[in-house]
Amino acid sequence: MAQALLGCIADDFTGATDLANMLVRGGMRTVQTIGVPASGAPLEADALVVALKSRTIAADAAVSQSLEALEWLRAQGCRQFFFKYCSTFDSTDKGNIGPVADALLDALKDDFTIACPAFPENGRTIFRGNLFVGDVLLNESGMENHPLTPMGDANLVRVLQRQTRSKVGLIRYDTIAQGAEAIRARIEALKKDGVRVAIADAICDEDLFVLGEACRDLSLITGGSGIALGLPANFRAANLLEHAEHAADLPKIEGKSVVLAGSASKATNAQVAQWRASKPGFRIDPLALSRGEAVVEQAVEFARAHMKNDETVLIYATSSPDEVKAVQKELGVEKAGHLVEDALASIARTLRDEGVRKFVVAGGETSGAVVQALGVRSLRIGPQIDPGVPATQSIDANTGDAPLALALKSGNFGAIDFFAKALSAL
Repeated sequence: MAQALLGCIADDFTGATDLANMLVRGGMRTVQTIGVPASGAPLEADALVVALKSRTIAADAAVSQSLEALEWLRAQGCRQFFFKYCSTFDSTDKGNIGPVADALLDALKDDFTIACPAFPENGRTIFRGNLFVGDVLLNESGMENHPLTPMGDANLVRVLQRQTRSKVGLIRYDTIAQGAEAIRARIEALKKDGVRVAIADAICDEDLFVLGEACRDLSLITGGSGIALGLPANFRAANLLEHAEHAADLPKIEGKSVVLAGSASKATNAQVAQWRASKPGFRIDPLALSRGEAVVEQAVEFARAHMKNDETVLIYATSSPDEVKAVQKELGVEKAGHLVEDALASIARTLRDEGVRKFVVAGGETSGAVVQALGVRSLRIGPQIDPGVPATQSIDANTGDAPLALALKSGNFGAIDFFAKALSAL
């Protein structure tokens, strides 16, 4: 069995599936693991993506987990490595993007990498080092209100420099437009100037393909899933990868379905509203959870009643930014988040035991909690549902012989009718 070529470390679960989706689109058979696997038989794949839950934990813990993942990926024979984070560069002045990138470079004994969270297909572009979400700067996009990683600065050179001991530089669009050789020359000039990490501009997919080609010899690449567009071609050009026409094929799974939403993002709020206009939904109230009310039991009973009529329900904790802030003020940010995640995870586990086999989950933290509760350890990546969100299927779950079909969506991703599209795709 051929060894994996590309080893990836993602700082949350939906980000991992987002990245894996890109690689499958490029013809790489891709497996995503939930955490660092225990020793066992090698996984048959061209690319391996280790999904961590490290985006918002303490920086030293994120570094430790990422290094553990790197060690496992190196043992699988991977030739190049990729640290994946959100296309909105979710982080704080203490980390975790800078500290993890520093540690991975140290472990690989390398002296340079790029940082490029651009994802034009989903409206994330970088120009002169500034990150745009659609037509507005990052700090005007709603991300300034993120409950865990509020982004108040759109200039990624400044943002990254505040959280890394490495000198941060910029590969401007002028250089990107000149092609891969010009980018490589710029990298060499930056290295001579002591730069160890460079933000890379990108405003369209073609820029990402060019950047991918330019970075073929880097041992480490960091960024959003978009930069992965250009990586499969490098392996194919080196005769290491044959185009897999069926890389995204997944067998059909029968069974009942549920939609679970924990994200408070604008996109998920709109998706919840769209669903609730014509379909059944049950809202999880964090304050009721904190009072010890039987919210989980009520949600499960709501789902049971509708499943008898072959209806799929939405169980959600999605709220407006003002509502989120009010709950966090009363309960604290960490407690409020954990209450919701634990509740949705418990609901998912109970419904799985009652025959649900298809799960659509909105929110990175929520997705992490749900897949852990379901006992999912690895996923085969299937076709794209919406940009950045593929259909997936469990390879080994604590579900006997019954695999699960899952769509794990980052909060900000997906069209307004995403839930319906995902159920159809699964």
